[in-house]
Amino acid sequence: MSKLIITQTRSEIKTPRRQKDTLRALGLGRIGKRNELEATPQVRGMVAKVQHLVTVEEQA
Repeated sequence: MSKLIITQTRSEIKTPRRQKDTLRALGLGRIGKRNELEATPQVRGMVAKVQHLVTVEEQA
């Protein structure tokens, strides 16, 4: 299965609590932090909810 490299690019200040919790669940929390996760449907759904705060690179 492929992997996603997720990097937080924007601050979580003034975002709803659910989006902050989603960032924490993705292993992020501050600008510039990166995490590599499996590209499961659950992870893709979480990324979709915070797509304005992160950038995503797909690794084959």
